[in-house]
Amino acid sequence: MIEDIELETLINDVYEYYGFDFGSYSRASLKRRVSRVFYLDGFKHFHEFLSKIRTDPEYYKRMIDEITVNVTEMFRDPSFYLTLRKEVLPLLGPKPFIRIWHAGCSTGEEVYSMAIMLKEEGLLHKSILYATDINASVLETAKSGIFPLRMIKDYADNYRDAGGQQDFSDYYIANYGFAKFNENLSEKMVFSQHNLVSDNSFNEFDLILCRNVLIYFDNNLQKRVVNLFDDSLAVLGFLALGTKETIKYSISQTKYKQFAKEKIWRKVRE
Repeated sequence: MIEDIELETLINDVYEYYGFDFGSYSRASLKRRVSRVFYLDGFKHFHEFLSKIRTDPEYYKRMIDEITVNVTEMFRDPSFYLTLRKEVLPLLGPKPFIRIWHAGCSTGEEVYSMAIMLKEEGLLHKSILYATDINASVLETAKSGIFPLRMIKDYADNYRDAGGQQDFSDYYIANYGFAKFNENLSEKMVFSQHNLVSDNSFNEFDLILCRNVLIYFDNNLQKRVVNLFDDSLAVLGFLALGTKETIKYSISQTKYKQFAKEKIWRKVRE
């Protein structure tokens, strides 16, 4: 494990050389992730690692990709998706157009999960799914809609437990150890790089999902990001976070009402 003072030097150098601010990231999480890259790439001394980052923009990009990647899966936490299907989507259904933002979408599994659910509820044709992440590499994977076939059984189980109505295999074509999901799902998706730390709101949404991203940020940055979501959410829209995340300490509690037993809040006033 790298030392605390080394981590602070790295944070300062990355900001000075590249303008990327890791200053508000949770130190414990960042330290684990940076240490993992340090040992994965075979460095023996921290000054060599730092020199490589300073002088090699391609290596810097690789380091950023490695430490910002999030683990995800299709229909993760099926009870959450069942609540979306049964309780949230029926309230969005009457709208003429539905805008959804997956913030920190990673490799896209949750975006495809949402598209499948919208299709089954007869809402995909009038929906647009914005999928953003800081990490350009994972966005390329998300755009492709291609996921390892070895994961599909788990995804199919999640789908069924989330109230899935079809045979899951109807949604993809299997080939050479991979599953490619149907393009009639991805044609309703817009993928774009977006930095929750520094970028602003870019639309008004009816549903924002950002699950298991805030846990990597310190309290001040969590508040900033929740306020960004508040600025981006229509009145009577919904905000969904991860199982260990909350808006409780970030924003006026009179504006939001927790919806159902999952980490879903409805914005009840401006």
